[in-house]
Amino acid sequence: MLTRRQFIAGSAAAALFTRPSRARQPAPAPKQALIAITLDLEMSRHYPRRGMLEWDYEKGNLDEATKQYAVEAGRLVRERGGVVHYFCVGRVLEQPDVDWLKDLARDGHPIGNHTYDHVNVKATTPAETQFRFQRAPWLVAGKTAEQIIRENVALTTTALKQRAGIEPNGFRTPGGFSNGLADRPDVQEMLADAGFTWVSSKYPPHQTGAPRESPAEDVYASIVAAQEHAQPFAYPGGLIEVPMSPISDVGAFRTLFWKLDWFLEATRRSVEWAIRTGRTFDFLAHPSCLVVEDPKFDTIRLICDLVKAAGDRAAIVGLDTIAGQATTQDGVPLRPASRNM
Repeated sequence: MLTRRQFIAGSAAAALFTRPSRARQPAPAPKQALIAITLDLEMSRHYPRRGMLEWDYEKGNLDEATKQYAVEAGRLVRERGGVVHYFCVGRVLEQPDVDWLKDLARDGHPIGNHTYDHVNVKATTPAETQFRFQRAPWLVAGKTAEQIIRENVALTTTALKQRAGIEPNGFRTPGGFSNGLADRPDVQEMLADAGFTWVSSKYPPHQTGAPRESPAEDVYASIVAAQEHAQPFAYPGGLIEVPMSPISDVGAFRTLFWKLDWFLEATRRSVEWAIRTGRTFDFLAHPSCLVVEDPKFDTIRLICDLVKAAGDRAAIVGLDTIAGQATTQDGVPLRPASRNM
């Protein structure tokens, strides 16, 4: 018979041969990070100089500097193997020359619908839809806010097709909302009825710090943390949301009076987070702002350089590609229909 000591010793020895291997398994490689550079084609108040507010009434009356910046940005990114996703305010199509816009589309840059007058799609009264209609209410007399918004969306699609031969690629709401369109299933339905399978409307909140002050570490950390809430998803009704990634150029420069170096640092950290985690990043900017604040395209060059350095781990794409990464609330992949509009 075995003594207790012999039994324990024998059991321990047997365990050495039967214990499953604990060799560390290699961690799965992260997915390819999808990085988008998006530019809203509209004029911005306070640019090219502070105090210019008339653009609120003429959002689509692009000046030459803004158009040239948009074109050069497209060329720069295209040379680096990517695309810029533009969102066009419909009144741009009223200008005498739209060849520059046609050329951007011909070069493969997607161009989306940004409403005709830069209207607030969550407005509930005609006066709330746009400054222009507060000054000239007769333009929308007898119409509800919903009718104004529907018409603004439809007019832009028609203008892009008829004047420029461009099929709208996606829809971006003027202004970003912290909850996207989660509280407005009626607006979701309206956009779906207009033929869109995805929208870019959500802008996650984050810390900003005090205006004119160098961002503290907690501000940068908050901006990076907000990227987790800027990932594509699908609303219950099926419309896909492709959020905007903070911090935007108008938020940084117009509202907070940031220096370019501070904006570059926030952008760098956010793009590096996306590359490190295999997630998405949607750079939100406006040529009318950047032409003043970043005339040498330093931010766009930085993004391109970070993606290039990442090799196969990152790519610069349009938001329609990112929409393909959307999931349901249960995490199940949900891809949009083949049409982009």
